[in-house]
Amino acid sequence: MPKKNLIKKELLDFKLLSVYIFACLCFFSACKEKKDNYIAVTQAQKNNFASTNPIPDHHFLGDNTCKTCHAAEFKSWKGSHHDKAMEIASDSTVLGNFNNAEYTNKGVTSLFFKKGDEFFVNTEGPDGKYHDYKIEYTFGVEPLQQYIVKFPNGHFQCLRTAWDTEKMVWFDLYPDFKIVHSEWLHWSRGGLNWNNMCADCHSTNVRKNYDEATHSYNTKYAIINVSCEACHGPGKTHVEQVNLLGKDYKVSNDLKMTVGTNPKALVDQCARCHMRREQISEFYNFEGTMLDHYFPQLIAEDTYYPDGQIQDENYVYGSFVQSKMYHNGVTCTSCHDAHSLKLKFEGNNLCAQCHNPETYNTPKHHFHTNNTEASECINCHMTGKYYMGNDFRRDHSFRIPRPDQSLKYGTPNACTQCHTDKDNQWAWDNYVKLYGEPKSKHFSDLLIPGLRGSHNGFNNLLDLAKDTVYPEIARASAVRGMTNYLDANVIDNLLSFLNDESPLVKAAVLDAFGEINSADYINYFLPLLNDEKRSVRVKAFFALAPLNELSVPETYKAVYKKVKKEFETHLAVTSDFVGGRIKKANYYLKQGNLAQAIKNYENALKIDNTNNMARTNLANLYYRNKDYVNAEKAFKTIIEQEPEYAQTYYSYGLLLAELNRTDDAIAQMELAIKYMPDNIRPYYNLSLLYDKNNSLKKAILTAVKGLKKAPQNEDLLYVLAYVYSKDKQFEKAKNIAKTLAELNPNNPNYAALYNQLNNTN
Repeated sequence: MPKKNLIKKELLDFKLLSVYIFACLCFFSACKEKKDNYIAVTQAQKNNFASTNPIPDHHFLGDNTCKTCHAAEFKSWKGSHHDKAMEIASDSTVLGNFNNAEYTNKGVTSLFFKKGDEFFVNTEGPDGKYHDYKIEYTFGVEPLQQYIVKFPNGHFQCLRTAWDTEKMVWFDLYPDFKIVHSEWLHWSRGGLNWNNMCADCHSTNVRKNYDEATHSYNTKYAIINVSCEACHGPGKTHVEQVNLLGKDYKVSNDLKMTVGTNPKALVDQCARCHMRREQISEFYNFEGTMLDHYFPQLIAEDTYYPDGQIQDENYVYGSFVQSKMYHNGVTCTSCHDAHSLKLKFEGNNLCAQCHNPETYNTPKHHFHTNNTEASECINCHMTGKYYMGNDFRRDHSFRIPRPDQSLKYGTPNACTQCHTDKDNQWAWDNYVKLYGEPKSKHFSDLLIPGLRGSHNGFNNLLDLAKDTVYPEIARASAVRGMTNYLDANVIDNLLSFLNDESPLVKAAVLDAFGEINSADYINYFLPLLNDEKRSVRVKAFFALAPLNELSVPETYKAVYKKVKKEFETHLAVTSDFVGGRIKKANYYLKQGNLAQAIKNYENALKIDNTNNMARTNLANLYYRNKDYVNAEKAFKTIIEQEPEYAQTYYSYGLLLAELNRTDDAIAQMELAIKYMPDNIRPYYNLSLLYDKNNSLKKAILTAVKGLKKAPQNEDLLYVLAYVYSKDKQFEKAKNIAKTLAELNPNNPNYAALYNQLNNTN
């Protein structure tokens, strides 16, 4: 094999592997097959989208107005978590000890004190120094209360130290993490910023009003807390209609979330605050549906366990819509009082509303002593986790424990969470003994192997996505997970789901194609600009980014311009997050505007300088733009901040190889192997680098080490055959070439190499 071909292959490896952001964006054209006759999604009959008009604050009349006719509901709501969601700091609202109380954690000491009637804290600020900060607002009521401080440029920040209202002590929301003042999670920065992390759900009629150019806020709201009108909508029209019609008044669209609201619609209306989501619209104005304003986080590892159980915070909705309860008409108010938010019944009586207690509230079903904690339905079917230090929240997917999946996949189950002295095998053996095998198939039996990349994983995801018996969120998550298997067949299957009735599924397809930088599929996406859900339209527009605006077909020009405004609003309203700025950068990247892509990645790092995923992408963009100095500087910064992040050494090594700094590249590749010894690529590239440096023995040794981990890796076998031949070990080279030809008889390069070595003396 000529050396120049190896070098070309090395260059190609750098371009394909070092810029992982482009691994999908620059999807190889061989897998793209235009099928313009593909069945298009039916366009909406009317392009009557929900408006983007704000609601004037004076349309919200306040709780005392509601109280005049709805005294019982007001009394129930008063003092609730909604009522206490946010209040002005005063002697009557502050629960914490501000009597010169000190709290220290991870080397930071906070002193809580008063000056007259005002509350203060002395603690570490964004500059790493200690300052006095005035408490402006209280946030929440139990089991913890947070406190809000006003910062310049309209920023309001929630303290990291909170008050435990049960134990009556100060505590740290992140007790195990040492957070440096320059990090995004520091209380004075983005992770605990009220304007973007909290306000939308803790007050009524919120407009964030963020200005990206100045990184400033002018956030407004009509009512400070979650008032009656936060759920039921502005009261102005309702009161006018009541006054006009008197006894003839009937509830119409002037009120939201009424007794007559469809159960699933009610869940969606609660969901806008009770779910982890991305924001689509500038503000919530009660028009359209939840998906016109937000899009929920789908099931993905790190946020959920792969079976859909809660892991990171997901705020209930994403769990509840997985459940049989949701699909059988159970809604939030089936269990929770709509105004006090308290449970309607105590203990198992809550479940007995629907489930026959003679069948289920008995040791014959739960195999525990009645009226004990172990016999409570929720402890088997609604396990939970602590968030924010002391806030225990239950999983609302209402699932049966699956110790068998715990054994196979490491997912949790209720049995061993209670029986901590037992293992999962014990739990599964007893489950089978008591209940037999699970009687119905849960979607996780397909989703877990699909997300984990198991054998036949794609087909599992495809089966799940096609079967409408399963929850929409599970089907959409399966579609989103298909990006791990991208090839021509996967692309074709993904496109078919653009005709799905579920907007979640359609949006998941569009998110997948949003990672592919190609104009080959525009004919599939254009009809979705007419979709009735704004979130689907916005995602379709992003997927259409490679399309030149001048090339938009005449029949779509009007709607294209309209959705472009919706997309720009989506970018603007999320631009105070790193993810929002990255999305904007990727949009420009898909349009071929490298300079703007780089600028927006740089802007992303301005609000979170420790986000090394963004910095890695930026380093690769610098390289693509031939700005090698800044590329190297970015890689060095990542190594300084995260010295054990192996991928950086690999990418940096490839960059140095491109610059012909072979010795430096070798040093980085050696570190890449040190920190990710099971990844095969560094062995391959390091072997090439040793060969380039005329260190043939080391090149051979490196390839052999890699082959011990992956004996049939064709790239390593190929380079080893080449180096053996260069070292005049022709028999060894010939044997490897023969192995390659046998492994892949359809590859002419392997046969040619074998023939070439056979003719070598």
